[in-house]
Amino acid sequence: MNHIIAPSLLSADFGNLQRDIEMINRSEADWFHIDVMDGNFVPNISIGFPVLKAIAKHAKKPLDIHLMIVNPDFYIEQFCTEAKASYLTVHYEACTHLHRTIQTIKSYGVKVGVSLNPHSPVSLLEDIICEVDLVLLMSVNPGFGGQNFIEHTYKKIEQLKTLIEQSHAHALIEIDGGIGLSNYQSLIAAGANALVCGNSIFSTDNPVETIAKLKI
Repeated sequence: MNHIIAPSLLSADFGNLQRDIEMINRSEADWFHIDVMDGNFVPNISIGFPVLKAIAKHAKKPLDIHLMIVNPDFYIEQFCTEAKASYLTVHYEACTHLHRTIQTIKSYGVKVGVSLNPHSPVSLLEDIICEVDLVLLMSVNPGFGGQNFIEHTYKKIEQLKTLIEQSHAHALIEIDGGIGLSNYQSLIAAGANALVCGNSIFSTDNPVETIAKLKI
């Protein structure tokens, strides 16, 4: 399978959001990655349902929605129906009853992901790895774009790949944080299937060309 590039709209120009969405639509990118932050689970606040609905209206590619919020169960129905998530990812650290949360997301016909913060070991996923479609490994501490990549992520990718294979699971491995042209190939070689890229795309003079390079 060719690797997936998911530009993070957190790094887009929110004054020209439709323009940036249309840029991603015509690029070689595969998904839109959308970070939802509540100022509680992470020390930042991003976007809510009015903006998500606007994104869904204009986006022509799957919406990969990453919930960095406490109590995600309160909002699952809205994210699955109003925000039109294709993938909905919750944090292991935010879910008291993770298996129930996974089943609820699935009940809406949406693919489900579970994310781990940098300090959380891959072994935490042993009992649910066969239930999820995606595992998102944070390669920076969540909350802000533009941070430096945490090198220990490579070891976690290897551990996760082994867990998926030994469990006969089918989850995609997604990496988020500090990814660009200097390290994306190493991450793919280590076993990553999907890469979230923010500043490394939107801060360039030609984001469409940068996305094309990241797809090679």
